[in-house]
Amino acid sequence: MLYYLFQYLNELNVPGAGMFTYITFRSAMAVITSLIISMIIGKRIITFLQVKQVGEVVRDLGLEGQYQKKGTPSMGGIIILASIVIPVLLFAKLGNIYVILMLLTTLWLGFIGFMDDYIKVFKKNKEGLAARSKVAGQIILGIIVGLTLYFSKDVIIMEKVSVSDLTARERTELLDPQKPYFPEGQVSMERKSLKTTIPFVKNNEFNYSWLVSFIPEKIRPMFTWMVFVLIVIFIVISVSNGANLTDGLDGLATGTSAIIGTALAILAYVSSNVIYASYLNIMYIPNSGELVIYASAMIGATIGFLWYNSYPAQVFMGDTGSLALGGIIAVFAIIIRKELLIPILCGIFLVENLSVVLQVSNFKRTKRKYGVGRRIFLMAPLHHHFQKKGFPEPKIVTRFWIVAIILAVISIVTLKIR
Repeated sequence: MLYYLFQYLNELNVPGAGMFTYITFRSAMAVITSLIISMIIGKRIITFLQVKQVGEVVRDLGLEGQYQKKGTPSMGGIIILASIVIPVLLFAKLGNIYVILMLLTTLWLGFIGFMDDYIKVFKKNKEGLAARSKVAGQIILGIIVGLTLYFSKDVIIMEKVSVSDLTARERTELLDPQKPYFPEGQVSMERKSLKTTIPFVKNNEFNYSWLVSFIPEKIRPMFTWMVFVLIVIFIVISVSNGANLTDGLDGLATGTSAIIGTALAILAYVSSNVIYASYLNIMYIPNSGELVIYASAMIGATIGFLWYNSYPAQVFMGDTGSLALGGIIAVFAIIIRKELLIPILCGIFLVENLSVVLQVSNFKRTKRKYGVGRRIFLMAPLHHHFQKKGFPEPKIVTRFWIVAIILAVISIVTLKIR
């Protein structure tokens, strides 16, 4: 909202108002504001949750120090959601399709997580919201995001097109020395596309439409959007649940999400800048610069929340925060066409997910075969395995953060290593 106010003031030649036209300035303001909000409302919300006895329900997992967490307020994800949404409303262009999708993702998954926490805490049901209801909500969000990205006219990329492939009209419109161009007889052209980026590969673009190239051309578009939407659904479910599983130790999911958010902000910035995109030979995505502001708000919110969530935690984010953070990361990566980087960038989430899948599947398989279930890990998700081995909780969290930083650096380096 402030963006539009200062845009008007800039038209009136008010000194300093033009600073709001810069993404870097608004991103810095988003970080600062989200930090301030989380600090101001954090203590108040924690006190409120304590009064309402919204405490963590502790199950006997045989872990050292787990009963120390009993009674610690949960549902602290409300702090994160408020610290993200308010700065975005203040500093981002609210008419931007990408900002709208990110706000929808945050509030949608935040609500699903809130309902899960509410049932656990107030209804005294340890299972929370039924798994099928969670998945159904994630699927609906995936459908909305996928269809919007596929059909919206505002979702475009700038492609490199060979001059020889241009029509006479396109030659007249595009061969303008004032417009950005690429070497080797190619020009830039804004158009709808399902292309995404393949890490570590030169000329690294993959088009989802290639997956249905065997289907007759007349009916191919229908299957193309169906395949794309299914992929979006899979990514949203995987990453949001991965973040949810990672939220098992004080500060683990919070710090990891802040690191991932920083990498996404850098990737979004270079993808939204035609000069950097041209220099790095990566996909330029017009109007995606507003996502840098969103990522900045997320970074500030998670770091601010870490003030209260670091060991020993004064509050837990619960599913309210973890599902929302995972969904934000998933949709953000899809929008900037970096979803194939998720296995690297979100490696912590991936390993936590895989540890549960492997543990459960191996236990069931060995029980059918030998009559007794066998476990791969001492306990899943993976962070509990290290707890069982006797590692102190702060050491596990810190080492996971270090791994997350390494993975984030590798993800950024993929811009040049191909």
